[in-house]
Amino acid sequence: MAPRRVCYDGRMPTDRRIRRVTAVLDRRQPDLRVVLEGVAIAHNASAVLRTCDAAGVLDVDIISPHPDVLVFNKAITTRADKWVRVRVHAGAADCLSRLRAEGYLIAATHLGEDAVPYREIDYTRPIALVFGSESDGVSAEALALSDLRIRIPMVGMVQSLNLSVSVGIVLYEAFYQRQVKGLYAKRRLPPDRYDTLFKDWLGTESGPEGKPE
Repeated sequence: MAPRRVCYDGRMPTDRRIRRVTAVLDRRQPDLRVVLEGVAIAHNASAVLRTCDAAGVLDVDIISPHPDVLVFNKAITTRADKWVRVRVHAGAADCLSRLRAEGYLIAATHLGEDAVPYREIDYTRPIALVFGSESDGVSAEALALSDLRIRIPMVGMVQSLNLSVSVGIVLYEAFYQRQVKGLYAKRRLPPDRYDTLFKDWLGTESGPEGKPE
């Protein structure tokens, strides 16, 4: 059934805009989250939001005692910050304990020997992927609160990847697994949240593709 045409913020959305918002929301994954811990470089956080939007992630959690230092660069996000919901937490315990209570498996990226290759786990279940900064990685506190640890195999002298690259690699494995299972082929958001987001997105200044209409 086509969405009912309603006037938002004094203007009527076009058919193209309604179709685009509907198509994107229909593919959002309510049980796939990305958690960023200790990320102080706004450039990296902005690039991550763009990747999350592309992979259908709706919710991103940021663990930072000073979130005011992160001002997203719209030239890098290409306005993806409009289509991804960001929740800020002062500490790892607050964030990860809440996500576990909501039914998420907590998977933290880590280079330790106890970490499993990232392709060896099931991303089709409710899961929160935790990434730390390039310099410090995921904190000991966050690792202790995680259910499992995953690693991206590397054979170079420098055992580190750019944050946004790491997120892209792991997230697109999740994308692949979920696509194979058909999780992008049907609407998965709860009706009340879907309706709220639908109205919110139609009321923004640009469509989900980031271009004015």
